[in-house]
Amino acid sequence: MKIAFAGGGTGGHFYPIIAVAEKVNQLIDRENIIGVKLYYFSNDPFDRELLFENRLIYTEIMAGKIRTHPGLGGVLSNFLDIFKTLFGMVNAIFKMFSIYPDVVFGKGGFASFPAIFAARLFGIPVLIHESDSAPGRVNKWAGRFAKRVAVSWKDAAEYFPKEKVAWTGHPTRMEIEQAAERDEALKYFKLEKDLPTILVLGGSQGAELINNTVLDCLPRLVKKYQVIHQTGIRNFKIVSGQADVILGKEENKIRYVPTAYLNSLELKMAAGAAKIIVSRAGSTLFEIASWGIPSILIPFAHSNADHAKKNAFNYAHAGACAVIEEANMTGNILASEIDRILAESGNWQKMAAAAKAFHKPGAAEKIARVLIDMALEHEK
Repeated sequence: MKIAFAGGGTGGHFYPIIAVAEKVNQLIDRENIIGVKLYYFSNDPFDRELLFENRLIYTEIMAGKIRTHPGLGGVLSNFLDIFKTLFGMVNAIFKMFSIYPDVVFGKGGFASFPAIFAARLFGIPVLIHESDSAPGRVNKWAGRFAKRVAVSWKDAAEYFPKEKVAWTGHPTRMEIEQAAERDEALKYFKLEKDLPTILVLGGSQGAELINNTVLDCLPRLVKKYQVIHQTGIRNFKIVSGQADVILGKEENKIRYVPTAYLNSLELKMAAGAAKIIVSRAGSTLFEIASWGIPSILIPFAHSNADHAKKNAFNYAHAGACAVIEEANMTGNILASEIDRILAESGNWQKMAAAAKAFHKPGAAEKIARVLIDMALEHEK
């Protein structure tokens, strides 16, 4: 049996693939299914260690990205990426034929397109998963011929044929689905017990707007709170350097903890310490919901089909978060919103309960079960 996973490009596409692969491996071990090989088709391995841990064989496929709001440089990149996509499609056809998996799991995004195209060409069964409340271009196209469609948002089901779509929820990695105990987490980051902790997640690549806004209100924040700030690997030196200058000889400087990237253990610990989370409105919000922590979401203004804003306001409608749009994002507004949420314990408790109620557990296992069943059926 061979199962191929296609996606990547960002953590929002990569980590749900890992979550499903974890459950696939659990099921094949539990049911003594032998001779199973798992493949990961993408333009970048993203995290080779996680691929190795989950028995995923990386298969490189070139892929081009079409930017919906390009500047002059973006127009040129779009033009060049057309050729990347064409080359990737040809490459995917040869590699898909040589491996010939029994089923392909597509997570959406530009990195999944060449592999899904090749799977369709060879008539290999496809299962796709859509993380957003409105599907991206690749999944919207793939939904026409995919054998099964899983969605994180109930609202997203209306974009796909009723007979093949299921509202499964969002696949979340087992190791981070539960936050660490607070005392253990505070000790891990060397933080104070009596102060609320703000966790800032700009995404694995970092979010410049969020980083800059946090820096803008940092002196105000450290007077009352502690801050764990994931800056993104590319932004860490600049952000941490600016924070050092901004805080200067501030006596509470130690309350600010910048980090380039939070691995699985660190993320679990950070979640355990956090009283409130500031984040983009991608698939990270499902992890936040699983932790039951109130949040402030800042949706990316130029997301495809405006899905980030739809995600944020749908989650806000559930009562689990506040939303600050990019146009309104300032240090003063962010700090004031944090103060407002944390000022009343009753309000915080309601938001925390709403976040936990929003979480739909078991998505990864449901998808893994269907993938294995589809693969076994195709083998016959």
